Amino acid sequence: MKWKDRLAAEGYRLTAPRRAVLQVLQQTETPLSPQEILAQAHKAHPQLGLVTVYRLLNLLTGLNLLRRVHRKDGCHGYLPASLGHHHALICQTCGRAVEFAGEADLESLISRVEMGTGYRVEDHLLQLFGLCPGCQ
Repeated sequence: MKWKDRLAAEGYRLTAPRRAVLQVLQQTETPLSPQEILAQAHKAHPQLGLVTVYRLLNLLTGLNLLRRVHRKDGCHGYLPASLGHHHALICQTCGRAVEFAGEADLESLISRVEMGTGYRVEDHLLQLFGLCPGCQ
């Protein structure tokens, strides 16, 4: 399902500001901060404000259309999310990111952690950093 269709199915209108932000997000290969998204989306919609960007990022993350990741600079960035359970692998040099599938592969680790700590794991965040083929 496309982002526009998902927003419509959830009862959200595709306004000009939302369209500008979606265009930026759908074209990125690197995690973008809200400020970077705003700067790029301003080209298509100069009246766009940072509050609108943050609201849309929260909405899209809640609909599992975006993935929030931690960037090398310590800030959060946003990437388009694939369907299903995925994690991010981010190049430490150029910032390019790819997703990789993963849930069943973590079950044994989560089980060991639960047994060793007495905790019940309810969620997790896994993100890897490395060097992409172009930066190696």
